[in-house]
Amino acid sequence: MKKGLTVFETALFAMLGSLMFLTKYLMQAIPNIHLLAMFIAAFTIVYRAKALIPLYVYVLIDGIVGGFAMWWLPYLYIWLTLWGAVMLAAPAMERRKVSAKKQTVIYMLLCALHGLTFGTMYAPMQALMYGLSFKATIAWIVAGLGFDLAHGVGDFFAGALVFPLAGLLRRLRKGFQT
Repeated sequence: MKKGLTVFETALFAMLGSLMFLTKYLMQAIPNIHLLAMFIAAFTIVYRAKALIPLYVYVLIDGIVGGFAMWWLPYLYIWLTLWGAVMLAAPAMERRKVSAKKQTVIYMLLCALHGLTFGTMYAPMQALMYGLSFKATIAWIVAGLGFDLAHGVGDFFAGALVFPLAGLLRRLRKGFQT
């Protein structure tokens, strides 16, 4: 397996990262509902470590458009947690020959868990940036639970598309390799 990126991969990953941004931008009228977790999980299943490229293309575009302000800094690590979870789960499920139905449910749950814990993962940076005490940080997390619940529910349903999207990406990759 080649270590570097092909020209095709470079273009593909730029487009996938842009697609992530575009879908989030188009869905911004619905707070915390987007397809990012679904994309990250599907890209990670198919492209493994290289899935970090479209992920951080998305993060970079989000910073360029939204401004590289304090809100953006947690994006450097929050999405990485979902990528890491899928990096661990996908090969384990492949080795155990877990059925597509069960994999779909597992990816739905992983995406939902990420959405539910988004505010909690964001909180340490929030505390550092604004000098929040532990008590104030907990209050900030509790105040955002409604948004995290919406995020988790949205990610749960979007997670139903992880396995089908990964299958499509695999078929497309095979078509371009011939």
